[in-house]
Amino acid sequence: MSGTHGTETTAGPVLGDTPPEATSATGEAGGNSAGIAAVGRVARELMPDTGVIQDPTQLRTYECDGLAHYRVTPALVVLPETTEQLAGVVRACAEHGVPFVARGSGTGLSGGALPRADGVLVVTSRMRTIREVRRADQRAVVEPGVINLDVTRAATPEGYYYAPDPSSQQICSIGGNLAENSGGAHCLKYGFTSNHVLGAELVTPQGDVVELGGLAPDAPGYDLLGTVVGSEGTLGIATTATVRLVRLPEEVRTLLAGFRTTDDAGAATSAIIGSGVLPAAIEMMDALAIEAAEAAVHCNYPDGAGAVLVIELDGPAAEVEHEYAEVERLCQEHGAFELRLAIDATERALIWRGRKSAFAAVGRISPDYIVQDGVIPRTALPEVLRAIAELSSSSGVRVANVFHAGDGNLHPLVLFDDAKPGAGEAAEKVSGAILDLCISHGGAITGEHGVGVDKAAYMPKMFTGDDLDTMQLVRCAFDPGNISNPGKIFPTPRLCGEVPGKRKHAHPLVEAGLADAF
Repeated sequence: MSGTHGTETTAGPVLGDTPPEATSATGEAGGNSAGIAAVGRVARELMPDTGVIQDPTQLRTYECDGLAHYRVTPALVVLPETTEQLAGVVRACAEHGVPFVARGSGTGLSGGALPRADGVLVVTSRMRTIREVRRADQRAVVEPGVINLDVTRAATPEGYYYAPDPSSQQICSIGGNLAENSGGAHCLKYGFTSNHVLGAELVTPQGDVVELGGLAPDAPGYDLLGTVVGSEGTLGIATTATVRLVRLPEEVRTLLAGFRTTDDAGAATSAIIGSGVLPAAIEMMDALAIEAAEAAVHCNYPDGAGAVLVIELDGPAAEVEHEYAEVERLCQEHGAFELRLAIDATERALIWRGRKSAFAAVGRISPDYIVQDGVIPRTALPEVLRAIAELSSSSGVRVANVFHAGDGNLHPLVLFDDAKPGAGEAAEKVSGAILDLCISHGGAITGEHGVGVDKAAYMPKMFTGDDLDTMQLVRCAFDPGNISNPGKIFPTPRLCGEVPGKRKHAHPLVEAGLADAF
């Protein structure tokens, strides 16, 4: 079985058949060998031997992130344990013109941590200290390699938790969450990572250590912290994050609602939000996704359901009581034929088990699949889901839908068997068409997985050349040497300060080996 994301024909800096690992976006093996050797020497002076990896076999351990379809072996891997070690390696990279890529747990799904063949992979998994849990301030100060769920585990005895909860929260890291502005099922009510990071210690692409934001809210001046969160490692590497903690709710109610169609479930979702009720989460699965989950974890979802909603309400008990009555009424009005309220933590876990296992469970019904990520206005859900069903029917390619219905964040799973000639290409075509649907309905090419190397070619479909040039100027202000995760997000290779426009030949500085295009 293989799971992928995006498509071969849309991945990388340009549309076409060339995968990102075969483009200039990921460098050339053996490039700048003198620079790599110099950085390696500095790294060995700064950290133990076990923190520096140059053995080719060991390097292959780090050749991909969660987007395993694309693989590039890095020239050098370092595993710093302190900010000083990490900053020293970055300074050496800047001095010798060596690109670097930051990696947390390696669970990203857009190739944001895909290494450079001519660069250094900076792995933060040994920086896992929770430095402070400040109950009175409702803050925690953590290092980038700290696992997302461990923040909640540390805060729960104090009556608090960390709200952003990507489905990989048991293994993904806070540093990776910060880079990708990660979301999760409960971000409908509590917001994304950007709403919960109040400060960061950042190692700039020059190797300087700076503080952005802090314990207090609303730091004066330009919102540089807001610029860094979600920048996918292109503006530097965070070495600590100050995060907001949320008070544990007095009551939580989890409801499973079965519908005959996704149209009914989508209409119920819009009605609930439109009524003024803001659940902590509303998740939807269609019939194919339910079939996969049942095969994998026997979650016992309603028989005959064309779609289910998992709805979670939390807050003061009286408020939850009122909201539950309203949600129950609206689900029934929009065709729910079965409503099931979890009466204890065990039943709540069983309801969530089906939803959280869905991605992996798809492997039970298909040998290969593409995980797509797009976002649309919530009110467009019924129309877009019908269009996806028509795409599936007309192409003969099965599509399972599992997504955050409350905020319109779709995760279609496009199923295929790569052993059958042409099946992969047909699946990729459907996957790309789904992204086009998201854009044409006022949505975006990614809801929470990031652009990375995977969707860079799609950026011009959403933004004008002037828009992209403006983004590049921001990047150049942080990283004029273009060494911090180059080849990600942007489709247009150009030098910092270069006037936009068409070029027919390589830039003279590139030809002379004095600069890299990006």
